[in-house]
Amino acid sequence: MNKDANKNIKILYVEDDEIARENGVEYLEHYFSHIYEASDAIMALRLYEKHQPHIIISDIQMPKLNGLEFVKRIREHDTTTQVIIISAFSDKEYLLKAIELQLVKYLIKPVNESDFESALTQCVETLSNNSSNIIPLAENIIYDSFNQTLLIDGEIVKLRTKELLLLDLLIKHKSRYVTYNEIENVVWDESVMSKDALKTVMKNLKAKLSMVQILNLSGTGYKIDIK
Repeated sequence: MNKDANKNIKILYVEDDEIARENGVEYLEHYFSHIYEASDAIMALRLYEKHQPHIIISDIQMPKLNGLEFVKRIREHDTTTQVIIISAFSDKEYLLKAIELQLVKYLIKPVNESDFESALTQCVETLSNNSSNIIPLAENIIYDSFNQTLLIDGEIVKLRTKELLLLDLLIKHKSRYVTYNEIENVVWDESVMSKDALKTVMKNLKAKLSMVQILNLSGTGYKIDIK
């Protein structure tokens, strides 16, 4: 794997053992630039909502909420994020649950480095080759979610950072309205989102996507109108 080729991929690594987590993050830093770490599944859910990672790597046995329950919550509204589960358990019940949750890999501790790299490579290849990352928004308008690129009539349209984050968020959750709280967490990150600031970003985005309808539900949020 090439770190430059993976520059747009975001990883969420969930492990309650501090030493194991540090070692895992150190290994991942050889291949990825954007790595977020959590010591439990509750923290991981917050990071997931905020950063919208492409790949999740999670232990099963954790306090508060186990890894499979964590992934189950993700899968309630997201079937595209790649998931690798790491566990000390290999019994049939865990394996069957893992299959139901559409995991890329279920790795047994101690994890062999080549198996881990193979699982990561499979995730990256799925993200880059899956045709579903090319999303038609309207006639002659497409969005490449893997490379986070908007093309109109075959030409790349430059978006400001907040416009890009907002568009990516709306498309990822195209089946529902994205709440104002979700938009603030993802697009504004650590800062506070004002109504005027959101209106300005939305106005600029709509101007660049004049053929795409973005709906507003008062008191709730926004939804992009695509199939």
